Amino acid sequence: MLGIKLVDWLVIGAYLLGITAIGTWAMRRVKSSTSFFISDRRFGKLMMIFFAFGTGTHGDQAVTVASKSYRDGASGIWYQWLWLFCTPFYWFIAPMMRRMRAVTIADFFEVRFNRSVALLFAVIGILNLSVNIGTMLKGASAMVTAVSGGAIGEEAAMIAMTVMFVVYGVAGGLNAAIVTDFVQGLLTIVLSFLILPFALVAVGGISGMKETIGRPEMFDLAAAGGDLGQITVFYILMIALNGLIGYATQPHSYSISGAGKTEMECRVGLAFGNFIKRICTVAWMLTGLCAIALLGPGLKNPDQAYGLMADELLPGVAPGLVGLFIASLLAAVMSSCDAFMVAASALFTENIYRPHLVRNRSDRHYTLVGRIAAILVVVAGISFAFSLDSVIDGLEVFWKISAMMGIAFWVGLFWRRTTTAGAWAGTLVGFAAWLFTSKIAFGSKVLWDFNARFAHLLPNRWEIVHYNDGSPELNLPWQMVFYLTAGLVATVVVSLLTRPVDPERLERVYTCLRTPIGPDETEAGPFNLSPGVAPGPRRVVLDFAGLEIPRMSFVGLIGFLGCWAFVGAIIGVVYWIFS
Repeated sequence: MLGIKLVDWLVIGAYLLGITAIGTWAMRRVKSSTSFFISDRRFGKLMMIFFAFGTGTHGDQAVTVASKSYRDGASGIWYQWLWLFCTPFYWFIAPMMRRMRAVTIADFFEVRFNRSVALLFAVIGILNLSVNIGTMLKGASAMVTAVSGGAIGEEAAMIAMTVMFVVYGVAGGLNAAIVTDFVQGLLTIVLSFLILPFALVAVGGISGMKETIGRPEMFDLAAAGGDLGQITVFYILMIALNGLIGYATQPHSYSISGAGKTEMECRVGLAFGNFIKRICTVAWMLTGLCAIALLGPGLKNPDQAYGLMADELLPGVAPGLVGLFIASLLAAVMSSCDAFMVAASALFTENIYRPHLVRNRSDRHYTLVGRIAAILVVVAGISFAFSLDSVIDGLEVFWKISAMMGIAFWVGLFWRRTTTAGAWAGTLVGFAAWLFTSKIAFGSKVLWDFNARFAHLLPNRWEIVHYNDGSPELNLPWQMVFYLTAGLVATVVVSLLTRPVDPERLERVYTCLRTPIGPDETEAGPFNLSPGVAPGPRRVVLDFAGLEIPRMSFVGLIGFLGCWAFVGAIIGVVYWIFS
């Protein structure tokens, strides 16, 4: 039956029926368009941990890390561990997001600057989520094709997965996403570790794997360059910095950070949920290395390495394990796509449709529009998936788009002098710098190719260029240096030359950001304090020329240091494994 046994189909069917029933049951909690987009904000720590883990962890990431590790060695782990050094900062980001009391992150741009900047972010955010959905579907479908021995094509797998999460996501909105992510988060952990024990036994453990591969440099977490790809220390630091800048403006990040009861639920959920993901990433990397030893180094499509390992090992272990693997894969994809779909529909409805196209309609009307928009965003994501050559290509596009408005967000958050014109300039100049250093083509017609024109003129030191099939290319971290620097300079210079934002508007933003969320606080709209809530005192460690750095609380400091201790511990464990 399409390369999969009956018992495995039964396991898959049981999962799909169960998760769809749970998701549609959550529809009863949708009382308004706000509850559809941001839930009722009544979830505790455990649900928030699995919501953060489930939304932030998806099958394409296992595919990407295993694929990159298969090609470049253990340093491939940084294609998801790039967020490892960002994780301690989530302890601060989560309460900050919750204090915005908003529906989408575009609400920040509207209140901090004006409605035009919110519109710009909404358009970029929808594009970003469509790219992310397409990348996830591309990676998961490659794995399904591999584990079925090619009997299920990538296109068929992609469409089938889409239908499943759209059904309950459109019905129950973010409530359905959070409720189902608890189950799907557990299955994602199963997906991460199901293959690894059997793979290690098959290759003779870590020592047997090292002996079979026979290349010690494949087990270095940071490559030295040369023949082993580009993932050096500088590469790691730049993609981590780019990731931190772009994280806050990934549209779904607000949903993850803002759906808890209070700030502590949001802190714990975001930080601990992502630390679970960091541990799972180790398993993906080890599975990719085992694939070299077990399958050989010559796979035509490395994106299928993870699925081929499942197809090679699981059928001989126990009946139904292949079905459990595929069900876990579907859970990893659906737990992310549903949240992304709802976040995109919120951006369209709340920041494009309601303020600019159709005003003063019933709340039921806007909920319906949100559901229609969710479907259209997924269709756009599928179209992007069909255009991708590999999952890694899609992931790198997602990284870059995420950072485009990150500069306007962070500079606008800490520097009161940032203006509306500065936010526009920084974003557009960042995009221009990215496109200038890229290849732009429509089909076979190449409109611009930076590498073909200029890469051979760049110096070969400081890792500015690397060689792909003998051709020089601008290295990814240096492309990031270029567009981040250009965007930052444009934001600052244009802000200094243009009219400042109204002080009353700024005070509204900063008053909300320094006022903690009460356990029973009612919703009063984006950046509005509820009646009876007293504004928090202004405590800053730096107040100079409009630059405002708030003072760290005791809870913030202890949590921040604790998160860094965990970062050091997990890196130390990986070094110990290879030693």
